[in-house]
Amino acid sequence: MFYVYLLQSLKDKSFYIGQTHNVEKRLERHNNGLVRSTKNKVPWALIGREEYSNRNDARWREYDLKEHSDKKRKFIDKLTLP
Repeated sequence: MFYVYLLQSLKDKSFYIGQTHNVEKRLERHNNGLVRSTKNKVPWALIGREEYSNRNDARWREYDLKEHSDKKRKFIDKLTLP
């Protein structure tokens, strides 16, 4: 399985969206400062994830969220609001 995940920085409350096949390992890399785009906002907390059966679908979803602010906002709201 592949996942599109949402992280929130505990430093400044900003969000980060990514995709991976191993969310726990990827979160560890983010929190160890091994991801260039997130290392300045460590530590990160996993907020939620969506599951996909293949990498292409997960990559497309990640791209779509990052390119469309309205879809990104709905994704964040879906995973953060009760």
